[in-house]
Amino acid sequence: MQFKDVIGQAKLKEKLIYGVRKKKISHAQLFLGDPGYGSLGLAMAFAQFILCENKTAEDSCGQCPSCRKINELQHPDLHFSFPTVQSVSKTSKPFYEDWRGQIKDSSYFSLFDWIKKIDSKERKPIISVDESYDIHRKLKLKSYEGGYKIMIIWMAEEMNTQCANKILKILEEPPNKTMFILLSKEEGKLLDTIISRCQILRVNRISEPDLKIHIEKDFQLNTEEADSIASYSEGNIIKAKEILNLDENDYSLKDHFIELMRSSYKKNVIDMMNWADQMAQTGKERQKIFLLYTSHMLRQCIIKNYAGNQNIKVSEDEFNFLDKFSPFINGKNIRDFMKSIDEAYYQLERNANAKILFTLLCFQSMRMLHKA
Repeated sequence: MQFKDVIGQAKLKEKLIYGVRKKKISHAQLFLGDPGYGSLGLAMAFAQFILCENKTAEDSCGQCPSCRKINELQHPDLHFSFPTVQSVSKTSKPFYEDWRGQIKDSSYFSLFDWIKKIDSKERKPIISVDESYDIHRKLKLKSYEGGYKIMIIWMAEEMNTQCANKILKILEEPPNKTMFILLSKEEGKLLDTIISRCQILRVNRISEPDLKIHIEKDFQLNTEEADSIASYSEGNIIKAKEILNLDENDYSLKDHFIELMRSSYKKNVIDMMNWADQMAQTGKERQKIFLLYTSHMLRQCIIKNYAGNQNIKVSEDEFNFLDKFSPFINGKNIRDFMKSIDEAYYQLERNANAKILFTLLCFQSMRMLHKA
């Protein structure tokens, strides 16, 4: 993985390269940001740059033995730790082939993507204390190739308390030429003592222009479609892929949104209940995508109303609906709409009953549309 393979994040790349060039590398680094922003790809590109035998001014060479081994995820001095399903294995070792396959497919994946790959029952994985013993064992060994030993801990917030305390000890007294790169999207779930011992790098959203270029090129979309998806995705390539990978035969997000707003505006309770039933039968991740899409469309309504058509980023079909619908979204109801959607998303993540949740959203939408 080279820096050129990571979408956007130009300033962070420059900062990481500068640190290596000036030999100012902290032994513990914490990359904070959603996986969809590229934190894993950045960590791997950073590790490859450090271990590269013929690095250039801007990137690793990609051709030396060290780079080739990293590309195959077979470098003896680059280690990974990640959440595992404890009933299957308490350490990551048995899942390493799955991990290698996941990264080779794409370094942009969520915890849910990983769960689906390793467990058909989709049980919650953690990083256990047994894994911490394995980490200690690996890092106490001498470097195979004489340079740094690097440990990348993906989704570090999934460490249980016992594991986190064990990791803290090795962070306090690390072996010589050992580097930790912790990746986390939820800083609040990490021990304060771990955070205090790390150099923090915040991996922000991918810029909309960078994301648009990537989507347009890799998914062969026209400019209008790429604009719409880049805007909806909010700098997160995983979200962009989720909407692009929806099955062609599925009821589209746009159609779901239009039906919700039309039935709610007409106060057609039967259609509203049917819509809630239909939404409740879709998967949880798809329900979450729909709520994010709804927020995006409502924001586009406000932009259209107050900043003009030239500033909205939607497809032609979406624009045709918003052209008539946007007057019903304004300063009187937009805050309540956003609050309702945020609350629905929050409750959905905590396994709320989907049918009740979407039925409530229908009636809330009905009240808010007639408040305009």
